[in-house]
Amino acid sequence: MAGLGVRILSGQGEEKSRASGDDQIVMVYEGAYEPGDRIIFETDETDTYYVIRVDGAMDEAYVYLTKNRVEYVIPFDEKKISYNPASFTGERHYITMRKAREYENTAYRDLAKNVMDQHGDTGCYPHAYANVETRGESVFAARNAIDGVVANESHGAWPFESWGINMQDDAEFTLDFGRKVDVDRICLYTRADFPHDNWWVEAAFTFSDGSVEVVKMAKSVKPHVFDIKKKGITWVRLSNLIKADDPSPFPALTQIQVYGKNG
Repeated sequence: MAGLGVRILSGQGEEKSRASGDDQIVMVYEGAYEPGDRIIFETDETDTYYVIRVDGAMDEAYVYLTKNRVEYVIPFDEKKISYNPASFTGERHYITMRKAREYENTAYRDLAKNVMDQHGDTGCYPHAYANVETRGESVFAARNAIDGVVANESHGAWPFESWGINMQDDAEFTLDFGRKVDVDRICLYTRADFPHDNWWVEAAFTFSDGSVEVVKMAKSVKPHVFDIKKKGITWVRLSNLIKADDPSPFPALTQIQVYGKNG
């Protein structure tokens, strides 16, 4: 069994709480979070699948860990507004970590979703990053497009967070799975806060195997669904985004879903 550990550290590195287990940890942390606090998830087995809940007000995250130590920084102030307002609040916090079960590892699922994704290489996948995020604001960060929230008829604070491209014509969004996966369907929830928003009429998916799929879209609140089959890919990039002929300069992506199985 893998040895697991969860610790709460302050911004100064002081340990506030810790828990450990062989294959599962259920931690209840008593105390209010403070700026700089972070949750440290540790395991002696990497390159495998885990299910982690960073907060009782958030979904579990099914993730692939490539590092022994994953640091999750508690969001505050501007960073917090892209999260459910109930998350990380109060003086009692529910945190869990376990190894994923075999049926979970072989299941057909949305391989893109990771509610605990953060900026930078944390060793926790899937991971989203982009060459632009509007004004560097949390409500327009790449991670928003894989957090599982599909509300797309407005923009700004949760639940309307999205990936914003700052009107940049060469904007690119990359989804790194961290391992090989087999996919057969991609769904894009483009932001639909009309008339504030524009929309994309064409885009390209580039895959880690070098293949490219060009797709067409139209003005819609509903998801754009593409039956695209790929085997053994490790990442997909969304680029070549062509806006509609509309006065608004603000197209954006609310959510990407990539359905399939682990490779």
